[in-house]
Amino acid sequence: MPTLLHQQHAALGAAFGNYFGVELPAGYAPLEVEWTRAREAAALFDTNYHAVFELAGADRARYLNAVTSGDIRSLEPGAGAPGLLLNAQGHILAEIETYALQDRFLLLTHATAAQRTFETLDKYIIMDDCTLADVSAQWATCAVEGPRAGEALHAARQNSLQELPAFAHEEALVAGVGCRILQRSHFGQPGAEILAPRESIGDVWAALAEAVEKAGGGAIGWQAINALRIEARVRWFGCDFDDTVIPHEAGLDQTHISYTKGCYTGQEIVERVRSRGRLNRWLSLVEFTGSAPPEHGAKLTAEGKEWGQVTSSAYSPARKAQIGLAYLRREHNAAGETLKYSGGTALVLESPAPPPSGWPRAPHRA
Repeated sequence: MPTLLHQQHAALGAAFGNYFGVELPAGYAPLEVEWTRAREAAALFDTNYHAVFELAGADRARYLNAVTSGDIRSLEPGAGAPGLLLNAQGHILAEIETYALQDRFLLLTHATAAQRTFETLDKYIIMDDCTLADVSAQWATCAVEGPRAGEALHAARQNSLQELPAFAHEEALVAGVGCRILQRSHFGQPGAEILAPRESIGDVWAALAEAVEKAGGGAIGWQAINALRIEARVRWFGCDFDDTVIPHEAGLDQTHISYTKGCYTGQEIVERVRSRGRLNRWLSLVEFTGSAPPEHGAKLTAEGKEWGQVTSSAYSPARKAQIGLAYLRREHNAAGETLKYSGGTALVLESPAPPPSGWPRAPHRA
Protein backbone atom coordinates (compact mmCIF):
# COMPACT_ATOMS: atom_id res chain seq x y z
CA MET A 1 0.00 0.00 0.00
CA PRO A 2 1.48 3.42 -0.95
CA THR A 3 1.69 6.20 1.64
CA LEU A 4 -0.01 9.59 1.52
CA LEU A 5 3.24 11.09 0.25
CA HIS A 6 3.52 8.80 -2.80
CA GLN A 7 3.01 11.62 -5.31
CA GLN A 8 5.72 13.75 -3.70
CA HIS A 9 8.14 10.83 -3.85
CA ALA A 10 7.27 10.02 -7.48
CA ALA A 11 7.83 13.66 -8.46
CA LEU A 12 11.37 13.37 -7.05
CA GLY A 13 12.01 10.27 -9.17
CA ALA A 14 11.91 7.79 -6.29
CA ALA A 15 12.24 4.07 -6.74
CA PHE A 16 9.95 2.22 -4.35
CA GLY A 17 10.23 -0.86 -2.17
CA ASN A 18 8.36 -2.68 0.57
CA TYR A 19 9.39 -1.75 4.11
CA PHE A 20 7.36 -2.70 7.21
CA GLY A 21 4.62 -3.88 4.86
CA VAL A 22 4.28 -0.42 3.25
CA GLU A 23 5.36 0.89 -0.15
CA LEU A 24 8.01 3.47 0.76
CA PRO A 25 10.78 5.16 -1.25
CA ALA A 26 13.81 2.90 -1.60
CA GLY A 27 15.84 5.85 -2.88
CA TYR A 28 15.95 9.01 -4.97
CA ALA A 29 19.70 9.13 -5.65
CA PRO A 30 22.67 6.75 -5.37
CA LEU A 31 23.03 5.17 -1.93
CA GLU A 32 26.29 6.98 -1.11
CA VAL A 33 24.71 10.36 -1.91
CA GLU A 34 21.79 9.81 0.43
CA TRP A 35 24.04 8.30 3.11
CA THR A 36 26.21 11.41 2.99
CA ARG A 37 23.16 13.68 3.34
CA ALA A 38 22.22 11.88 6.54
CA ARG A 39 25.74 11.69 8.00
CA GLU A 40 26.93 15.21 7.12
CA ALA A 41 23.83 17.42 6.83
CA ALA A 42 20.14 16.57 7.22
CA ALA A 43 17.84 13.93 5.76
CA LEU A 44 14.06 13.94 5.34
CA PHE A 45 12.22 10.64 5.05
CA ASP A 46 8.73 9.14 5.05
CA THR A 47 7.84 7.09 8.16
CA ASN A 48 4.22 6.24 7.43
CA TYR A 49 4.42 2.64 8.61
CA HIS A 50 2.95 3.39 12.04
CA ALA A 51 -0.27 2.52 13.79
CA VAL A 52 -1.27 5.17 16.35
CA PHE A 53 -3.39 4.40 19.41
CA GLU A 54 -4.71 6.63 22.19
CA LEU A 55 -5.09 5.39 25.75
CA ALA A 56 -7.15 7.62 28.05
CA GLY A 57 -8.68 7.32 31.51
CA ALA A 58 -7.62 7.65 35.14
CA ASP A 59 -6.01 4.17 35.27
CA ARG A 60 -4.08 4.49 32.00
CA ALA A 61 -0.60 4.65 33.58
CA ARG A 62 -1.20 1.80 36.04
CA TYR A 63 -2.72 -0.36 33.31
CA LEU A 64 -0.08 0.19 30.62
CA ASN A 65 2.70 -0.23 33.17
CA ALA A 66 1.29 -3.68 33.95
CA VAL A 67 1.20 -4.94 30.36
CA THR A 68 4.32 -3.44 28.71
CA SER A 69 8.01 -3.58 29.60
CA GLY A 70 8.78 0.15 29.79
CA ASP A 71 8.60 2.37 32.87
CA ILE A 72 5.25 4.05 32.16
CA ARG A 73 4.31 5.27 35.63
CA SER A 74 7.24 7.67 35.79
CA LEU A 75 6.35 9.41 32.51
CA GLU A 76 5.37 13.05 32.95
CA PRO A 77 3.51 14.93 30.19
CA GLY A 78 6.01 15.71 27.46
CA ALA A 79 8.06 12.56 28.10
CA GLY A 80 8.13 9.26 26.26
CA ALA A 81 9.72 5.83 26.34
CA PRO A 82 10.16 2.76 24.14
CA GLY A 83 8.83 -0.57 25.35
CA LEU A 84 7.71 -4.04 24.34
CA LEU A 85 4.46 -5.95 24.48
CA LEU A 86 5.37 -9.50 25.47
CA ASN A 87 3.43 -12.72 25.81
CA ALA A 88 3.58 -14.88 28.94
CA GLN A 89 6.62 -16.72 27.52
CA GLY A 90 8.53 -13.45 27.16
CA HIS A 91 8.37 -13.40 23.35
CA ILE A 92 7.97 -10.03 21.61
CA LEU A 93 4.50 -9.32 20.21
CA ALA A 94 5.05 -5.63 19.45
CA GLU A 95 7.34 -2.66 19.91
CA ILE A 96 5.46 0.31 21.38
CA GLU A 97 6.61 3.90 21.87
CA THR A 98 4.58 5.63 24.60
CA TYR A 99 4.25 9.43 24.66
CA ALA A 100 2.57 11.01 27.70
CA LEU A 101 0.17 13.94 27.28
CA GLN A 102 -1.80 15.69 30.01
CA ASP A 103 -4.91 13.54 29.62
CA ARG A 104 -3.82 10.50 27.58
CA PHE A 105 -1.01 8.47 26.09
CA LEU A 106 -0.14 8.32 22.42
CA LEU A 107 1.12 4.87 21.43
CA LEU A 108 3.10 4.38 18.23
CA THR A 109 3.55 0.84 16.96
CA HIS A 110 3.84 -0.95 13.60
CA ALA A 111 0.89 -1.14 11.23
CA THR A 112 1.83 -4.71 10.27
CA ALA A 113 1.04 -5.85 13.82
CA ALA A 114 -1.66 -3.27 14.57
CA GLN A 115 -4.63 -5.62 14.84
CA ARG A 116 -2.90 -8.10 17.12
CA THR A 117 -1.40 -5.31 19.23
CA PHE A 118 -4.73 -3.51 19.64
CA GLU A 119 -6.62 -6.72 20.46
CA THR A 120 -3.98 -7.80 23.00
CA LEU A 121 -3.96 -4.44 24.75
CA ASP A 122 -7.74 -4.17 24.70
CA LYS A 123 -8.16 -7.71 26.07
CA TYR A 124 -6.43 -6.81 29.32
CA ILE A 125 -8.64 -3.79 30.02
CA ILE A 126 -11.15 -5.37 32.37
CA MET A 127 -11.82 -3.38 35.54
CA ASP A 128 -9.54 -0.49 34.60
CA ASP A 129 -10.80 3.04 34.08
CA CYS A 130 -9.22 3.49 30.64
CA THR A 131 -10.21 3.32 27.00
CA LEU A 132 -8.13 2.38 23.97
CA ALA A 133 -8.79 3.86 20.52
CA ASP A 134 -7.12 3.33 17.15
CA VAL A 135 -6.56 6.84 15.74
CA SER A 136 -4.20 5.82 12.93
CA ALA A 137 -6.54 7.32 10.31
CA GLN A 138 -6.06 10.78 11.86
CA TRP A 139 -2.26 10.96 11.65
CA ALA A 140 0.69 10.77 9.29
CA THR A 141 4.41 10.99 9.97
CA CYS A 142 7.78 11.93 8.51
CA ALA A 143 11.19 12.44 10.08
CA VAL A 144 14.26 14.67 9.90
CA GLU A 145 17.65 13.38 11.04
CA GLY A 146 21.32 14.28 10.77
CA PRO A 147 23.84 16.68 12.33
CA ARG A 148 22.00 19.69 10.85
CA ALA A 149 18.49 18.32 11.47
CA GLY A 150 17.94 20.73 14.37
CA GLU A 151 18.80 23.65 12.12
CA ALA A 152 16.36 22.45 9.46
CA LEU A 153 13.60 21.79 11.94
CA HIS A 154 14.09 25.19 13.54
CA ALA A 155 13.75 26.85 10.13
CA ALA A 156 10.49 25.01 9.36
CA ARG A 157 8.86 25.65 12.72
CA GLN A 158 6.95 28.73 13.76
CA ASN A 159 7.83 28.57 17.45
CA SER A 160 11.11 28.22 19.31
CA LEU A 161 13.16 25.06 19.14
CA GLN A 162 13.89 23.39 22.45
CA GLU A 163 16.59 20.88 23.26
CA LEU A 164 14.71 17.76 24.28
CA PRO A 165 15.90 14.40 25.64
CA ALA A 166 15.28 11.23 23.66
CA PHE A 167 11.56 10.37 23.28
CA ALA A 168 10.47 13.72 24.70
CA HIS A 169 7.89 15.58 22.62
CA GLU A 170 6.16 18.93 22.21
CA GLU A 171 3.59 20.70 20.09
CA ALA A 172 4.78 22.95 17.27
CA LEU A 173 3.58 24.64 14.10
CA VAL A 174 5.10 23.47 10.83
CA ALA A 175 3.79 25.18 7.68
CA GLY A 176 1.00 26.58 9.84
CA VAL A 177 -0.05 23.07 10.84
CA GLY A 178 -0.30 21.96 14.46
CA CYS A 179 2.07 18.99 14.82
CA ARG A 180 3.70 16.98 17.56
CA ILE A 181 7.48 16.80 17.40
CA LEU A 182 8.87 13.53 18.78
CA GLN A 183 12.56 13.53 19.71
CA ARG A 184 13.36 10.25 17.99
CA SER A 185 16.44 8.85 16.24
CA HIS A 186 16.09 6.20 13.53
CA PHE A 187 19.78 5.69 12.82
CA GLY A 188 21.81 7.16 15.65
CA GLN A 189 21.96 10.81 14.51
CA PRO A 190 20.14 13.78 16.10
CA GLY A 191 16.61 13.59 14.81
CA ALA A 192 12.90 14.11 15.26
CA GLU A 193 9.73 12.51 13.95
CA ILE A 194 6.82 14.78 13.08
CA LEU A 195 3.30 13.59 13.82
CA ALA A 196 0.96 15.66 11.65
CA PRO A 197 -2.76 15.62 10.83
CA ARG A 198 -3.27 13.22 7.96
CA GLU A 199 -4.80 15.82 5.63
CA SER A 200 -1.84 18.20 6.10
CA ILE A 201 1.16 15.88 5.77
CA GLY A 202 1.86 17.12 2.21
CA ASP A 203 2.25 20.73 3.41
CA VAL A 204 4.42 19.63 6.32
CA TRP A 205 6.64 17.53 4.04
CA ALA A 206 7.07 20.45 1.60
CA ALA A 207 8.10 22.86 4.35
CA LEU A 208 10.58 20.37 5.79
CA ALA A 209 11.97 19.54 2.34
CA GLU A 210 12.76 23.19 1.74
CA ALA A 211 14.37 23.58 5.17
CA VAL A 212 16.43 20.40 4.79
CA GLU A 213 17.68 21.48 1.36
CA LYS A 214 18.80 24.85 2.76
CA ALA A 215 20.71 22.92 5.45
CA GLY A 216 22.63 21.08 2.74
CA GLY A 217 20.61 17.88 2.81
CA GLY A 218 17.65 16.31 1.09
CA ALA A 219 15.20 13.44 1.00
CA ILE A 220 16.51 9.90 1.46
CA GLY A 221 14.97 6.49 0.94
CA TRP A 222 14.88 3.35 3.01
CA GLN A 223 17.78 1.66 1.27
CA ALA A 224 20.07 4.31 2.76
CA ILE A 225 18.19 4.28 6.08
CA ASN A 226 18.70 0.52 6.29
CA ALA A 227 22.46 0.94 5.85
CA LEU A 228 22.60 3.79 8.34
CA ARG A 229 20.60 1.99 10.99
CA ILE A 230 22.62 -1.26 10.73
CA GLU A 231 25.80 0.80 11.09
CA ALA A 232 24.20 2.32 14.22
CA ARG A 233 22.99 -1.12 15.48
CA VAL A 234 19.31 -0.09 15.42
CA ARG A 235 17.06 -3.18 15.42
CA TRP A 236 13.89 -3.32 13.32
CA PHE A 237 10.71 -4.99 14.51
CA GLY A 238 9.53 -7.69 12.12
CA CYS A 239 13.03 -8.05 10.73
CA ASP A 240 15.57 -8.32 13.56
CA PHE A 241 13.09 -9.25 16.29
CA ASP A 242 9.57 -10.64 16.47
CA ASP A 243 7.53 -13.18 18.42
CA THR A 244 10.18 -15.88 17.94
CA VAL A 245 12.73 -14.16 20.21
CA ILE A 246 12.99 -12.76 23.72
CA PRO A 247 14.30 -9.23 24.40
CA HIS A 248 17.75 -10.30 25.65
CA GLU A 249 18.49 -12.22 22.44
CA ALA A 250 17.75 -9.09 20.41
CA GLY A 251 19.74 -6.85 22.77
CA LEU A 252 16.62 -4.86 23.67
CA ASP A 253 16.95 -5.45 27.41
CA GLN A 254 19.15 -2.36 27.69
CA THR A 255 16.78 0.05 25.95
CA HIS A 256 13.22 -1.31 26.12
CA ILE A 257 12.96 -2.91 29.56
CA SER A 258 12.81 -1.48 33.07
CA TYR A 259 13.96 -3.84 35.81
CA THR A 260 12.73 -1.51 38.57
CA LYS A 261 9.08 -1.01 37.59
CA GLY A 262 7.49 -4.14 39.01
CA CYS A 263 5.37 -6.84 37.38
CA TYR A 264 4.13 -6.92 33.78
CA THR A 265 3.20 -9.61 31.29
CA GLY A 266 6.29 -11.69 30.50
CA GLN A 267 8.29 -10.18 33.37
CA GLU A 268 8.96 -13.52 35.06
CA ILE A 269 10.81 -14.84 32.00
CA VAL A 270 12.67 -11.56 31.48
CA GLU A 271 13.88 -11.52 35.08
CA ARG A 272 14.83 -15.19 35.05
CA VAL A 273 17.04 -14.71 31.97
CA ARG A 274 18.63 -11.61 33.48
CA SER A 275 19.41 -13.30 36.80
CA ARG A 276 20.79 -16.47 35.25
CA GLY A 277 22.74 -14.52 32.62
CA ARG A 278 22.93 -17.28 30.02
CA LEU A 279 21.64 -17.18 26.45
CA ASN A 280 22.08 -19.76 23.72
CA ARG A 281 22.07 -17.16 20.92
CA TRP A 282 22.12 -13.41 20.46
CA LEU A 283 22.13 -10.73 17.79
CA SER A 284 25.59 -9.95 16.41
CA LEU A 285 27.04 -7.52 13.87
CA VAL A 286 28.69 -9.28 10.92
CA GLU A 287 30.49 -8.40 7.69
CA PHE A 288 29.92 -10.35 4.47
CA THR A 289 32.43 -11.04 1.70
CA GLY A 290 29.98 -11.76 -1.12
CA SER A 291 29.17 -9.34 -3.93
CA ALA A 292 25.59 -9.03 -2.66
CA PRO A 293 24.33 -9.12 0.94
CA PRO A 294 22.46 -12.26 1.98
CA GLU A 295 18.69 -12.24 2.29
CA HIS A 296 16.74 -12.23 5.53
CA GLY A 297 16.77 -15.77 6.92
CA ALA A 298 19.98 -16.86 5.16
CA LYS A 299 21.70 -19.64 7.10
CA LEU A 300 25.18 -19.21 8.57
CA THR A 301 27.19 -22.40 8.94
CA ALA A 302 30.48 -23.69 10.31
CA GLU A 303 31.89 -27.21 10.17
CA GLY A 304 28.93 -28.26 8.03
CA LYS A 305 26.32 -27.28 10.66
CA GLU A 306 23.94 -24.35 10.91
CA TRP A 307 24.83 -21.94 13.74
CA GLY A 308 22.81 -18.85 12.90
CA GLN A 309 20.56 -16.86 10.61
CA VAL A 310 20.85 -13.42 9.01
CA THR A 311 18.10 -10.98 9.97
CA SER A 312 19.12 -7.93 7.91
CA SER A 313 21.91 -6.71 5.65
CA ALA A 314 23.03 -3.74 3.57
CA TYR A 315 26.03 -2.19 1.89
CA SER A 316 27.79 0.06 4.41
CA PRO A 317 29.50 3.15 2.96
CA ALA A 318 31.19 3.61 6.34
CA ARG A 319 32.94 0.22 6.12
CA LYS A 320 32.87 -0.06 2.32
CA ALA A 321 31.54 -3.59 2.78
CA GLN A 322 28.32 -5.57 3.12
CA ILE A 323 27.29 -5.76 6.77
CA GLY A 324 24.30 -7.08 8.67
CA LEU A 325 22.78 -8.41 11.84
CA ALA A 326 22.44 -12.11 12.58
CA TYR A 327 21.43 -14.41 15.41
CA LEU A 328 24.37 -16.66 16.20
CA ARG A 329 24.62 -19.48 18.71
CA ARG A 330 27.22 -19.12 21.44
CA GLU A 331 29.38 -21.92 20.01
CA HIS A 332 30.31 -19.78 16.99
CA ASN A 333 29.52 -16.13 17.76
CA ALA A 334 32.72 -14.67 19.21
CA ALA A 335 34.10 -11.54 17.53
CA GLY A 336 36.59 -12.60 14.86
CA GLU A 337 34.85 -15.90 14.10
CA THR A 338 34.15 -16.69 10.44
CA LEU A 339 31.08 -18.54 9.20
CA LYS A 340 29.80 -19.37 5.73
CA TYR A 341 26.63 -18.60 3.79
CA SER A 342 25.60 -19.49 0.26
CA GLY A 343 27.25 -16.41 -1.26
CA GLY A 344 30.46 -16.17 0.74
CA THR A 345 31.69 -15.80 4.32
CA ALA A 346 30.50 -13.84 7.34
CA LEU A 347 33.00 -12.33 9.78
CA VAL A 348 31.66 -11.60 13.28
CA LEU A 349 32.50 -7.96 14.09
CA GLU A 350 30.66 -7.42 17.39
CA SER A 351 28.97 -10.02 19.56
CA PRO A 352 26.57 -9.11 20.95
CA ALA A 353 25.84 -6.04 18.84
CA PRO A 354 25.76 -3.07 21.28
CA PRO A 355 22.60 -0.96 21.68
CA PRO A 356 22.34 2.13 19.47
CA SER A 357 23.80 5.39 20.71
CA GLY A 358 21.33 8.16 21.47
CA TRP A 359 18.77 5.79 22.95
CA PRO A 360 18.12 6.06 26.71
CA ARG A 361 19.23 3.12 28.81
CA ALA A 362 16.36 1.51 30.71
CA PRO A 363 16.64 1.47 34.52
CA HIS A 364 18.21 -1.66 36.03
CA ARG A 365 18.58 -2.81 39.59
CA ALA A 366 22.08 -2.82 40.97
